[in-house]
Amino acid sequence: MKPLIQATIAIIIVCALLLFTANRLETAGSQGSKDTITVYNWGEYIDPSLIDQFTEETGIQVIYETFDSNEAMMTKVEQGGSAYDVAVPSEYMVQMMIEKDLLIPLDHSKIPNLKNIDPYFLDLAFDPKNKYSIPYFWGTVGIVYNPNLIDDHLTFTTWEDLWDPSLKDKVFLVDGAREVMGMGLNSLGESLNSKDDELLKKATDKLITLSPNIKAIIGDEITPLMINNEAAVALTWSGQAADMMWENEELDFAVPKEGSNLWFDNFVIPKTAANIDGAHAFINFMLDAEISAQNNDYVGYSTPNAAAMALMDPEVIEDERFYPGEDLRDKLEVYENLGLKWLGKYNEYFLKFKMSIR
Repeated sequence: MKPLIQATIAIIIVCALLLFTANRLETAGSQGSKDTITVYNWGEYIDPSLIDQFTEETGIQVIYETFDSNEAMMTKVEQGGSAYDVAVPSEYMVQMMIEKDLLIPLDHSKIPNLKNIDPYFLDLAFDPKNKYSIPYFWGTVGIVYNPNLIDDHLTFTTWEDLWDPSLKDKVFLVDGAREVMGMGLNSLGESLNSKDDELLKKATDKLITLSPNIKAIIGDEITPLMINNEAAVALTWSGQAADMMWENEELDFAVPKEGSNLWFDNFVIPKTAANIDGAHAFINFMLDAEISAQNNDYVGYSTPNAAAMALMDPEVIEDERFYPGEDLRDKLEVYENLGLKWLGKYNEYFLKFKMSIR
């Protein structure tokens, strides 16, 4: 019996040690989460020095991960395998994440710097009263072009200029159904969120007449190609256009008068968050006027932070190509979540247009 008793005691001691160790690890992990946050953002979309500054000021370490599409971000968050404390989806994806119950409501009392955001960019349809999101950067869809490679009469103040016969085989389009179909709808004076099948057909038929002018429909490689003057004109996002123009001073950018897309990337706190207080602290830090101004100088996209704009170079914020006036802003639309049925139709018609290009 004695060996049996000894063995039983040994088992009890081992179990006790394992339980003690597990409790210590759980406590350490819990404490560690208070000292760390994981931020999930687009690539090249923050001044890296600000991450270090945030850590210095708060003691909270930042694990920084990047994604290259809203859909990739959504999949990772939905799977729940990673404890992302802050993510930066675009407006239509914010709406989808709300519908899927993937976000934590923000505690505005913990984000006092929210007062710095221009009211124009708050309380929008995709997130009323900004219950789940705070705007980070914004921009438009428009046309970047090289005036030296096109006829003088083309200024792209209207979408119709894209159809000019002189642009045969000179136009790049971004490979996005919403962007291209939206452009087709806007050129007809219609909403880029249309759920009218006849209007979508009409827009597609008009886009097919643009086919002779299309050199290629491409992704991120559009930036180096335009910088190197591989094409004269491209449909792209304002931030991407700004990058091109920084490298090639011959390029210009315009948002046509008929209207276009107004997009937002936004701070949210996913339900995967392990450090909700740390997430609020990070968002509030990034909304500070001086921090936001410094970040804008690094990233180059348009900021919704009115307090930051007061600290920025007047030439930057007075450039109506990237900070359009009220008349044009009234014609800009945010992408709505169309739902699977209508998103499928947009993709279907976009594919039909792509197949028309020889």
